[in-house]
Amino acid sequence: MRTNDSTDRTDVAEGPFRCEGPEQCRPADVRSAVRRAVSGWRGATGCSCDEEALADALLVASELTTNAILHGGGVTGFDVDVEGRAVRVSVSDRSDRLPVSADPLDGDGRWRTGGRGWPIVCRLARDVRVADLPSGGKRITAVVPVF
Repeated sequence: MRTNDSTDRTDVAEGPFRCEGPEQCRPADVRSAVRRAVSGWRGATGCSCDEEALADALLVASELTTNAILHGGGVTGFDVDVEGRAVRVSVSDRSDRLPVSADPLDGDGRWRTGGRGWPIVCRLARDVRVADLPSGGKRITAVVPVF
């Protein structure tokens, strides 16, 4: 299924929604694309969506995008697709470094700000994969059941 960013039209046969470049791939834009993809799938198939699971998918998409911006040198690509009963979100960035989980406490036992995005993604997604890109950087793909 593809949602067209310039309209609210959804066409199930066109494939995944994609954006290229940081100006199109801010966390709010990515969440909106996930909502449109799920809404289009609901309309095309008549399937009902678990609203809590949709909130999980939106959070995963937002965290992957935010992490790419903060730690990966910026978003270089984004795809969202509904497959069966799940949303598949892929975010690409410029960094070859693998995501890591940071200790939430600093050396003095105080809570750190940030550092929770990757654990959130791993907890909420059914499947998470990290792939190197031929041109450099990486793509992280997360699958979140929503139907």
